[in-house]
Amino acid sequence: MTKHIVCYSGGHSSALVAIEVVRKFDPADVLLVNHDIHFSVEDADVKRFKRQVAEYLALPITFVNYKNASMDQFDVSVKEQAFKVGSGSEICTSRLKTEPFMAWLRKTYPQKDVVVYYGFDLNETDRIQRRSGIMGEQGYMTAYPLAVGARTIFSTNEIGIAPPQGYSQFKHANCIGCLKAGWQHWYIVYCTRPDIWLKGKWAEEEIGYAIHHDDTGPVYLEDMEAKFAIMKCAGVPATEHIPHQRFWAQARKFIKIASTPDLLPCECTS
Repeated sequence: MTKHIVCYSGGHSSALVAIEVVRKFDPADVLLVNHDIHFSVEDADVKRFKRQVAEYLALPITFVNYKNASMDQFDVSVKEQAFKVGSGSEICTSRLKTEPFMAWLRKTYPQKDVVVYYGFDLNETDRIQRRSGIMGEQGYMTAYPLAVGARTIFSTNEIGIAPPQGYSQFKHANCIGCLKAGWQHWYIVYCTRPDIWLKGKWAEEEIGYAIHHDDTGPVYLEDMEAKFAIMKCAGVPATEHIPHQRFWAQARKFIKIASTPDLLPCECTS
């Protein structure tokens, strides 16, 4: 009997996938597999959301965690003395998610009579092709219900479950302080989670390398603090829902004003 394994991240897309799979197949053959990320960086409302959706589906969550559940993305990076591994993928994803999942999958289903489901949609064809290739090389089938086939649900609001509150600021339900994310994400971290901002700075200092890079080389969190302080003071919204170009055009305007002494807003002088 084929097992249907949903990569159940706690984000909205993976919840929709879980609902679609349960509506199509016998729930007894469906598993919701999650990596329970440390509470300091996985928002509490994400944990609420994945629990409520699982309860709605009347399925348990199978937790496949890193061996040390107290470690977040910064702890793992410092332990490994790197932010990226191999071909450039973030080491936190590799250690906290991919490696535990693949070890569990090989041990639990060595006969490979499974289909693994992902929450990629029609706008993520590159990710679909890459994931299909990686899993196919290891003998596992994959499926993408949000990109292929008819849909029966488009929002968990339809079943009375509100998506995670973090979507009001972020586009994804990733870890807060995501090592894959750009500066717009990290501006939100600076404004709303100074504890995570400080831990990111600690990790950069311990490793001796920056999380972010641009055309000129590494850019450390500390390098952005003065700019972010001006932006926050000026009221630049801490959100990912402003298009990237417009967000930074607005930010540059305020940074330029603050760089001109005669135009410096009084509340930004201290």
